[in-house]
Amino acid sequence: MAVMPKRSDGTEEGPPPKARASAPGTPLGSRTQRGANIARLGASTSTGYLTSRVRRLRDGDAADARFHAETAEKMVEMLGTMKGAAMKIGQIASFVDLDLPPEAQETYHAVLATLRDAAPAVHPDQVVDVLTEEFGAAPDEVFAFWDPTPLASASIGQVHRAQLHDGTQVVTKVQYPGIAEAVQHDLANAEMFVPLARMFSPNLQIRPLMEELRERLVDELDYQQEALYQQAFFERYDGHPFIRIPRVFPEWCRPRVLTTEYMDGQSFAEMEASTDAVSKRRYGEIIYRFVFGSLNRFRLFNGDPHPGNYLFPGDGTVVFLDFGSVKLFRSITRTELHRQLDMIIQRDVEGLVRELRESGFLKAGEEADGERLMEMFRLFNQPVLEDADYRYTAEFARDVIRIGTDPKAGYWALLRKLNLPPDYLVLNRIQWGVNSILARLGARANWHRIALELMGVRPPTTLLGEEEQPFINNSPFLA
Repeated sequence: MAVMPKRSDGTEEGPPPKARASAPGTPLGSRTQRGANIARLGASTSTGYLTSRVRRLRDGDAADARFHAETAEKMVEMLGTMKGAAMKIGQIASFVDLDLPPEAQETYHAVLATLRDAAPAVHPDQVVDVLTEEFGAAPDEVFAFWDPTPLASASIGQVHRAQLHDGTQVVTKVQYPGIAEAVQHDLANAEMFVPLARMFSPNLQIRPLMEELRERLVDELDYQQEALYQQAFFERYDGHPFIRIPRVFPEWCRPRVLTTEYMDGQSFAEMEASTDAVSKRRYGEIIYRFVFGSLNRFRLFNGDPHPGNYLFPGDGTVVFLDFGSVKLFRSITRTELHRQLDMIIQRDVEGLVRELRESGFLKAGEEADGERLMEMFRLFNQPVLEDADYRYTAEFARDVIRIGTDPKAGYWALLRKLNLPPDYLVLNRIQWGVNSILARLGARANWHRIALELMGVRPPTTLLGEEEQPFINNSPFLA
């Protein structure tokens, strides 16, 4: 997948075969234990929520604030130790704008940010064991230098600085012992939600979605596969004026070890606290261009939008990290997306219903209110509808989530008629994340024109667009 070579007949070969993952080390809890932990957290949260509603009537907002603070702390304590898919849920909740009052939102973001920025680290001895098993030699033999103190800890691994024998500065991402088994347990536990999903969305074809989710998570467990994905992005953006991807060193990669170029820069939180509004808007447009430019120009999509996956060197560029969850889209899916957006912008109700039916959102014979469908999809795509500047806000990010999750939002009956084709699962995941990230940056631009530019419909109209156009015109990877 990294290079996507052509066959002799001109068609693309499929992605390269996936490297087999190593056997896990010490398991991070059994399936039963992890499932029970999640259930306990959900039960205590639900009970506490109802109790807080009653106390709020008697004691005012203070009781409600205490509930949210205590719940966030419980989530950090439990999800942080569980790692894997469960911890990833907490990381997403740390920045996505949920349907909560602003003061509660701030509480969850502040407390859950520790899962993203300071997650509990695994003891260095366990990390050394993984490195030794993967390379057949101790870290001080494989590398000229390897730092046992982690730079960062994440959902399935942690990052350490190192130096190759030729002096090259690198980072090694080392998978937690037993995390593969833990994630498989999480996926098995997810099967328990299939009947519930069918009850709420009778037309949802849940099995293909589960398979898509499983494939994405299994990919994230295989660091040699991630190396191929990252190399694909590196090749497509090598020399780009403001998008930077760390180089991969394949000889120092294994199923549970990923070695890449060391790049320095401020974290998202550091940049957020020290950067002016103009620079934040620049960074917002860069992130938007990377996400949707990769999809439209290369049919590649990195499905893990996350503040912890960006570095800001201070020179106006953005470094993009973590390519464990990547999707290569079919040409037909990209064409469907373009047609759907065109119908939405033009307010063509019949055309939108036709496109949704052809792409699998509406089953054959299933009737739906076209006007309501248009209304809902225009809400989802609000930033790109009008040929005018639009500022991303937390309110918009929350509304997008609320439409799909809150029966009181007014679209529940309509959503029950819809299916979610598997190709669109990762798109939904990244849309929620990108909306929240751009809202935090106060990103403002004429997204309508930028979207049409990235789709190849019109020339660039922003300084960043003009700056990158020569690079894009000379790219051999346009798909």
